Amino acid sequence: MEEKKDGRSYEAEPDTALAAQGEPEERALSEALVAAREAASRAVATEDFAGAMQALSTLRAPVDAFFDKVTVNAEDPALRANRLALLNALRAATLEVADFSRIEG
Repeated sequence: MEEKKDGRSYEAEPDTALAAQGEPEERALSEALVAAREAASRAVATEDFAGAMQALSTLRAPVDAFFDKVTVNAEDPALRANRLALLNALRAATLEVADFSRIEG
């Protein structure tokens, strides 16, 4: 929705250094996302889909904390764009493991 409103994409990788300067919950989600994506990718590569889902499940608490404490639409445009990129990276990580559009039938 923000992409359509802004007329741009937030597909770039989030800037971890910028996230590290943000709220503690933002840093925690950024760090957890990096670890979960790596673990999920390794699991998918070996067709360990349960392991991939387990890796992504570790994001639950950091995602909840992020949405409880962080304002995505920050006044600082760079911070806002980075937060939207972080959320896009979260979406991409889940699609890598559970892309239901690829199921035939």
